[in-house]
Amino acid sequence: MATIYLQTFIKKETPVVFDLARDIDLHQKSTGKTNEKAIAGRTSGLIEENETVTWRAKHLGVYQTLTTKIISMNKPYQFTDMMLKGAFKSMKHQHIFKEKNGGTLMTDIFEFESPLGIIGKLFNHFFLKDYMRKFLLDRNALIKRIAEST
Repeated sequence: MATIYLQTFIKKETPVVFDLARDIDLHQKSTGKTNEKAIAGRTSGLIEENETVTWRAKHLGVYQTLTTKIISMNKPYQFTDMMLKGAFKSMKHQHIFKEKNGGTLMTDIFEFESPLGIIGKLFNHFFLKDYMRKFLLDRNALIKRIAEST
């Protein structure tokens, strides 16, 4: 299993950052390169615990769908989503928010496993982990920009 660990400091109160991180509409804006759209389940607004969303996006030249569910939420400090259906063998994304120095430290712990055994592990190592890291960094940059501009 591959793990991506990111921390982003945002000069804004934790409840604001928490809500931006779970905003379906904002997520779609952050994924312009992949044309990601919410097509089923919660398709706009703030996703809540036990809700699902199905995304359709073009990754690596192929349109794919991914259905995730918010499996835990402790407002405004954490929420976790987990893949129910999609191209990964498994995927779990923890979003953690801590008040720090008058702002919020947003932490992402993104764990995923590709199918296809050793071939999937090699693909993760040589390509997919960096691809997913960039995807998350782009999303976090937009959250930061919006949070700090309001």
